Amino acid sequence: MAAFLLGAVLLIVQPQIVPSRPAINSKAETSAQSVQRELLKKTSQKNDFKENIHSNGTCRQLPQTIIIGVRKGGTRALLEMLSLHPDIAAAESEVHFFDWEDHYRNGLQWYVNQMPFSYPHQITVEKTPAYFTSPKVPERVYNMNQSMRLLLILRDPSERVLSDYTQVFYNHMQKHKPYPSIEQFLIKDGELNVDYKAINRSLYYIHMQNWLKYFPLDHIHIVDGDKLIKDPFPEIEKVERFLKLSPQINASNFYFNKTKGFYCLRDSGRERCLHESKGRAHPQVDTWLLEKLHEYFHEPNKKFFELVDRTFDWHSFVAS
Repeated sequence: MAAFLLGAVLLIVQPQIVPSRPAINSKAETSAQSVQRELLKKTSQKNDFKENIHSNGTCRQLPQTIIIGVRKGGTRALLEMLSLHPDIAAAESEVHFFDWEDHYRNGLQWYVNQMPFSYPHQITVEKTPAYFTSPKVPERVYNMNQSMRLLLILRDPSERVLSDYTQVFYNHMQKHKPYPSIEQFLIKDGELNVDYKAINRSLYYIHMQNWLKYFPLDHIHIVDGDKLIKDPFPEIEKVERFLKLSPQINASNFYFNKTKGFYCLRDSGRERCLHESKGRAHPQVDTWLLEKLHEYFHEPNKKFFELVDRTFDWHSFVAS
C-alpha cells in the first residue's frame, strides 16, 4: 500500500515537459487554428501541389522567403532589387494570406496558386508589408514553415510615419476625396496623438518581440531602408549572403536617376525605375512637431536596438 501511495505522489509531482515550439495559449485552440492544422496536414509538402507543375519543369511552390514589412519601409524597392538575381522568383502582388482572414481561410493551396512558376533551384519570395505589424501572422507563418527566412526592411520611424500619411493622402487625392492635414492626425489636445495608427506601426520593438517568439533572430534579416535608398548595392549584397545566394547582383545594376531623385535598376541592358508613386515628397511639417516625433520614438528605438543587438542611424532626441 505504501509503495502504491509513493508511486501516485511521484506521478503528481513530476515536472511538465517543456514544449519544443513556442508556447500556445492553454485554452482550447480556436476554430481557425483547428482548420489550419488540418490544412497543414493535408497540404504542407511541396509535392502535394501536382497540378501546379508546368511542362517546362517549373512549378508553383510555397515561398521560402517572405518580406514581412514594414509598410512604407521600402519593401517594393527591396523586392525589385532582389528580383535582379536569377535564382529569385517573386510574387508580383501583395498576397495578404496570413493577415486577411478571407484569404487565410482559403488554405495553402490558394496561397500556392498566388506564387509564380519557378525552377526547383530558385527561391520563391512574396512580400506583404502588413505582416510585420499583424499579431496573428508570426505564428501562422511558423506553423507553415519553421525554417522560413524573413526579410524586414526598416527606416527612420519618424520618416516612416510621414511616408505612411503621404501614401494615404495621395490615394484620397486620386479619388478626389478630401483628406485632413497631417497635423490633424499627429496632434490631439495639444499633444502628440500616440493613437495614430501610423505611429503605432513605427514602434518596431513591439512588433519585433512578437516575431521573436517564433523565429530566432538569425532567421530575420533587417535591411536598413535609409541606406538602401542612398546606396543600394551594399544592402543587397547582405541580403544575398543571408539567403545563401551566389553573388550575382553588382553595382552596375544600379544607377542614380537625377530626374526622379533615387536609384533605378539596370538589368541586361534594360533600365527600369520604381512606380511614380514611390519617392513622393513628404508634407511640410513644423520643426517642433518633428521634434515631438523624435522625442517620442527615442525610448522605443533604444529598446529595438537592444532587442536586435544592432543600432541604426535614426533621429535621436537629445534633452537640452
